[in-house]
Amino acid sequence: MRPEIDVVGIPIKTFGLMFALAFLACGLMMAKRFKELGKPTDYAYEIIFAALIGGIVGSRLYWLVQHYDEAKDDLVGNLFSGSGLVWYGGVIGGAIAVIGWAYFRGMLNLTLLDITAPGLALGYAIGRAGCQLSGDGDYGSKTDLPWGMAYPHGAVPTDDKVHPSPIYESLAMGLVALWLWRRRDDYRPGILFAWYLVLSGLERFLVEFVRRNEVTAIGITVPAIESLILALVGVVWLVLAQRRYDGLRLAT
Repeated sequence: MRPEIDVVGIPIKTFGLMFALAFLACGLMMAKRFKELGKPTDYAYEIIFAALIGGIVGSRLYWLVQHYDEAKDDLVGNLFSGSGLVWYGGVIGGAIAVIGWAYFRGMLNLTLLDITAPGLALGYAIGRAGCQLSGDGDYGSKTDLPWGMAYPHGAVPTDDKVHPSPIYESLAMGLVALWLWRRRDDYRPGILFAWYLVLSGLERFLVEFVRRNEVTAIGITVPAIESLILALVGVVWLVLAQRRYDGLRLAT
């Protein structure tokens, strides 16, 4: 792993680099889809900008809520700190910003959700690759499995062999992104996004069993609970759509 690389004498954080690549890949994927649907490709980059700003703000606010006791003495300073970016906070903040953009552009509809679904999955996969490169502490618990690995030079180092959970997530969400992209013309509006909720929620729920997050009183972690809720929302969405339309796929 390489938490930092040197480019012509300028130190660059590998997580930040992968973070940027994730947004770029998501934007390119959405631009292609907008073009296929006869919409301006610039919409994709407007969405990415809105999601980036909203995501950063949301992830910081989410972190402050989770760590209020240690941040309360300097809320402003911690708000603008470069550390402590939480995925679910970023999703919420980014979603709010994109909803605002969609309302402004008159695209607040189910089709827009479907357009974003493959890119969200791909962006997450690339982001987790950044976690692996930087060794930022998102690795899993100790393991004796042959692919277990240590992170002695990571941003959050450990000499113990642990589950390389960022790799698990990158592979899983990369496959989800591929599946969603290949099925982009198959379903009624909103169905592709519902599948994204199911698959991404299930992926994160399962990986939490090898992550190092603290468990709650019911025996699972907070991210596992949040992921399960997302997956269940997706399942309910699919069931209701099936009943309403008597089928999820478009007529061929």
